Amino acid sequence: MSMSVNVARRINICQYRLMSKSSAGSHLLPMTDGLACCVPLAREPISADQADGVVPMLKAIADPARLRLLSLVLSHEGSEACVCDLLPHFDLSQPTVSHHLKVLHEAGLLDREKRGTWVYYIARPEAMAALGSLFTATPTKTLEGASA
Repeated sequence: MSMSVNVARRINICQYRLMSKSSAGSHLLPMTDGLACCVPLAREPISADQADGVVPMLKAIADPARLRLLSLVLSHEGSEACVCDLLPHFDLSQPTVSHHLKVLHEAGLLDREKRGTWVYYIARPEAMAALGSLFTATPTKTLEGASA
């Protein structure tokens, strides 16, 4: 059995990755706390109900055009935009852009409001918070060992 396999069996995968990355710089980083590098990024897994709630949103933004549309709406002042604001950013027809916005609305990511002849799409803060919480690291300990 090779030396690297024996070493990998004696240490956990986080320590192995830390040593592998640092060996590229020809020095090893000091380990102040053996558990510090392996702290989970989330306090707990999401529940089945939470997963059911975000899956339609994730499916909706799985399309590159819809992901860009959502990003454009979020980056507009007030996190709202009408189709007329979004069309110049795409090589898509107005009906196609409207269809994509409808999918985002039906998934719960956007609200819509008719103002005169235009429909404005507004990002739903609670939907953005739900998506953001999936990808926000909330470790209980930092690398220095301090509580977060």
